[in-house]
Amino acid sequence: MARDLSSQVLQGDHRAVAKAISIVEAGGEPSQRLIQELYPHTGRAFSIGVTGPTGTGKSTLVDKAIEEYRKRDRSVGVLAIDPSSAFTGGALLGDRVRMMDHSLEKKVYIRSMASRGDLGGLARAARNTIRVLDAAGMDIIIVETVGAGQTEVQIATTVDATVVVLMPQLGDEVQAFKAGFAEIGDLFVINKSDLVNPAKTIYNIASGLQERDGWRPPVLKTVAAKGTGVPAVVDALEKFRKHLEAGGLREKRLRKRIESELLDAAFSDFYHQTVKRLRDQKELDALVGRVVKRELDPETATSRLVGIIAKVGEKA
Repeated sequence: MARDLSSQVLQGDHRAVAKAISIVEAGGEPSQRLIQELYPHTGRAFSIGVTGPTGTGKSTLVDKAIEEYRKRDRSVGVLAIDPSSAFTGGALLGDRVRMMDHSLEKKVYIRSMASRGDLGGLARAARNTIRVLDAAGMDIIIVETVGAGQTEVQIATTVDATVVVLMPQLGDEVQAFKAGFAEIGDLFVINKSDLVNPAKTIYNIASGLQERDGWRPPVLKTVAAKGTGVPAVVDALEKFRKHLEAGGLREKRLRKRIESELLDAAFSDFYHQTVKRLRDQKELDALVGRVVKRELDPETATSRLVGIIAKVGEKA
């Protein structure tokens, strides 16, 4: 089944792509088998993370970026992360409805994914969704996040380039640096720059940025709702892509991301497997019970639990 589905994904069939993304979002063995089939066909697409505080117009910017890339005859895949309830799943945010008009095009695919509060699981699902879209032949893959929390920072670091979207003179520049965006941003966009003069915000951001690997992140202004400045953003991303490829930096970054991904996935899998074994063997429950009854302090119980885990690892 995985082979049949993967062949349809490789042909760019949108229904197959939708099914494949649902599989990788659910995780487990079906996802693993599918990625095994698709992975050799990945590596061509250029992935872009669009992140920043809520209300800065990220969805509008992505909407106009899709238009600009299509003018340049590039196929575009979009993964929109929704900060939905862990109980009800996720629905497409209202601000993104307009973006969905592009999904009627054959060379555009847009998918919304609920965060569900699971940072590790979300990162894995997002990475594999990027791979599905890559294998399906998308030239450009955009991952849009909502808000400015740890989820946004981690998701943004799963892509080739990160665009941080801010607004002028609303204190966003301070929040950006507090949230760690200064370290991950490859391009900064001051959107809604027609509302307030963006000069101060541009200066504050630009003066605080450091050159990394021969690239100093540019700070551009846009009025995405009118399409103003969007071509310049796409031009800057193309320039950054060439910079990465010319100096071998893209592979260097990829190696770093893959290393992080493998370690994160291994730790996550080991954690879940170990907890299951401990619960099956009643050892964890027994330690918890003794701490609750004040027969054992938490520090000593933790040391004993580590010893039990080490023995479990030796038996594995």
